[in-house]
Amino acid sequence: MMDLKDFLDYVNSGKEVESPSEIQEMFDELLLEATRIKSKLNCEYHTEDEIREIFSELTSQPVNESLRLIPPFHTDCGKNIHLGENVFINSNCTMQDQGGVYIGDNVLIGHNACILTLNHQEDPEKRANLLPAPVKIGTGAWLGSNVTVLPGVTIGDGAIIAAGAVVTKDVEANTIVAGIPAKVVRKVNENKCSNK
Repeated sequence: MMDLKDFLDYVNSGKEVESPSEIQEMFDELLLEATRIKSKLNCEYHTEDEIREIFSELTSQPVNESLRLIPPFHTDCGKNIHLGENVFINSNCTMQDQGGVYIGDNVLIGHNACILTLNHQEDPEKRANLLPAPVKIGTGAWLGSNVTVLPGVTIGDGAIIAAGAVVTKDVEANTIVAGIPAKVVRKVNENKCSNK
């Protein structure tokens, strides 16, 4: 079995993950570990410090003291989540992070948000193969409730993703997007009407 560093190097390269393969076997191993740790996180009361400690175990890296996370939290890996400072993650967030989830400082993530980093091959003969692609969320971004972010998307600094939006392509900094698929509504703080 490969080690975690080799696994992360492979998925972060963006190479296709064939099924079956040694990489796919590692996906399964990490899923079992994440399931065990999530059960501990999600099935009983914890203080904020305990939540951060369990989240650190889930990600296998230190978590800064400014993280605020409201369980339950869901992932099928956990090892490729990277958080800045002052991140708030509301309840029932799902991060499918094998392809890498990178979250900047001062980010707000609403209830039931879903961040995905894996896609499947279109070819039915290779449909079980996985295509990892990172999601990057810039400093000060805000994802509303029930937002879905698809693999390979970058959300710019200060952007707002309206509740229920499905983000299929990059979002510019300081832009508000909404809908399915998400489309630009306006710039943040843009004066929509004038009294002059």
